[in-house]
Amino acid sequence: MGIRDHLDDPLAVRRLFFFRLLWAGAVVLLVFGGLTWRLVHLQVVQHDHFDTLSEDNRIRLRPIPPRRGLIYDRNGALLAENLPSYRLDLIPEEIDDLPATLAALGRLIALDEQDIARFEKARRQHRQFDPVPLRYQLTPEELARFAVEQAHLPGVEIAATLTRWYPYGPAAAHVIGYVGAIDTDDLKRLDKRDYAGTRHIGKAGVERWYEDLLHGAPGHEQQEVNVQGRALRTLAETPQTPGQDLYLSLDIDLQLAAAQALGERRGAVVAIEPGTGEVLALVSNPAYDNNLFIDGIDSKTYRALNADPGRPLFNRALFGQYPPGSTVKPFLGLADVDIGRPLGNSGVYCNGGFKLPSATRIYRDWKRTGHGRTDLTKAIEQSCDVYFYQLSLSLGVDRIHDYLTRFGFGHKTGIDLPGERAGLVPSKAWKRATRNESWYIGETLITSIGQGFNLATPLQLADATATLAARGVAAAPRVARAAISPLDGQYTALAPALEPPVTLREPRGWDIVHGAMHDVLFAPRGTARASAAGAAYQYAGKTGTAQVFGLGQDEEYDAETIAENLRDHALFIAFAPLESPTIALAVVVEHGGSGSGTAAPIARQVLDAYLDRPALGPEQPMQVSAR
Repeated sequence: MGIRDHLDDPLAVRRLFFFRLLWAGAVVLLVFGGLTWRLVHLQVVQHDHFDTLSEDNRIRLRPIPPRRGLIYDRNGALLAENLPSYRLDLIPEEIDDLPATLAALGRLIALDEQDIARFEKARRQHRQFDPVPLRYQLTPEELARFAVEQAHLPGVEIAATLTRWYPYGPAAAHVIGYVGAIDTDDLKRLDKRDYAGTRHIGKAGVERWYEDLLHGAPGHEQQEVNVQGRALRTLAETPQTPGQDLYLSLDIDLQLAAAQALGERRGAVVAIEPGTGEVLALVSNPAYDNNLFIDGIDSKTYRALNADPGRPLFNRALFGQYPPGSTVKPFLGLADVDIGRPLGNSGVYCNGGFKLPSATRIYRDWKRTGHGRTDLTKAIEQSCDVYFYQLSLSLGVDRIHDYLTRFGFGHKTGIDLPGERAGLVPSKAWKRATRNESWYIGETLITSIGQGFNLATPLQLADATATLAARGVAAAPRVARAAISPLDGQYTALAPALEPPVTLREPRGWDIVHGAMHDVLFAPRGTARASAAGAAYQYAGKTGTAQVFGLGQDEEYDAETIAENLRDHALFIAFAPLESPTIALAVVVEHGGSGSGTAAPIARQVLDAYLDRPALGPEQPMQVSAR
């Protein structure tokens, strides 16, 4: 039946019309249903999402960087502060001729190539209407000259800010460290939200180790912006949380005294409070001015620091590894007593040299004529090498290793400063593992006088001496004492970690060794007696001399004919007062020649500075400073 037949049938026509109407209605309902569902989904289900996007188009969060915590010494002297400073910013969008503006500014303030290069790099990372720093820390004269010409320099403005400053500069640089600009390496390990708006981060020393405490938390400011992102007004503000103030165990007066005692010599002085591990002074010389790094050190100055033969950037107290020389003898003296005095009470007869059975080589004593009959006390007092050569055969290198490592030699002390090195105490297993070689008995002999493979940092020497002074009480060295919140004054103690004590089967060993170290300074033939003359207190010490190169069998050491860089290192360890020690220290002078003639007098100056000054009285609770 064709279409014409349907048209002639009214009933068929109505059915066809009704069927098409039904389908059309279904399609319309389906379309409107979909539109209604989409509208509900957008308006109800995703309301919060699109409301946020809308607000983000209208409101911008501007981070407010936190104020960095201050750093004080143990007596409240300010070691790192935040000073008001002025920064010169340029807004590129408002400057018609940027080269001409830079040239005009160059006639008003000091600009160098590094300033321009840093500005150009920052300009590419900012929007055209954002301020871009050109120069930091303008001088009052520069501010005055700019103020006169500011009306003729559209798009140039002055921004007030806070800049880190280290009042004592080089004297404490190797402890405090410095802050510097955040770089790409820093960004890889940081949470960018925590450092929103922050331009600087701790790069070295205490500033780096305690970055989390000193930095604080950023706040933010809600700004209403137009469609181009330009700020129109401030809607709300969440304040920043300033970093905590840090109090160090460092005594800045003692630090200055130690630096002055070293003078122009290359070396290090480390002083520690026995029993607590608190670092009283940590000096490395030559030093550098940490203020140079705050806003970016210029390339010429940095190259000069790196090229300086004195290596001022090298922290000798933590990184320098030196043969400890005879400073290890008191520790081996404890081992001597502890295993039952294998050499007997009368000791050995020293004729100036020692020879192994069936060997031709003679191991010389520093005193060619010898010391005669020598017991342990005399061996430490006069630093008799032959006594310790003989003792080393009874101890063996592995027992020497075990006793020295108990006092912290051969491993990191755990001080709260970055980059510490571990030093080295050799053993048979160490030599086999690292060199695949057997151990020789001759190496045991020179190990007993702190030569050969032995290496120690000045910090390790001071730490071991502090444990010796405290009769075995050991604590990891620590620079920081406490952190205090400037908001509520909450005090957080940063107590040193106590370590397992050094115990002896023969406790009288402490008295014997302490007495022998006292004789080093006060006995008629003590090696450092000249440095103790006139002391108002009693103290104990031990000299050390570390060879830089080996001498032949029949060669004599003559400092006058040897190049300075080949002369022996001079070392000295000490603690005072003798009966109740409050300070233990180590002095290392590179190529100083003689421990008694060079290092011991330096130690005496440091001890005088600490013990002969007027008493400060009972320690007062730390106060929160005004920011």
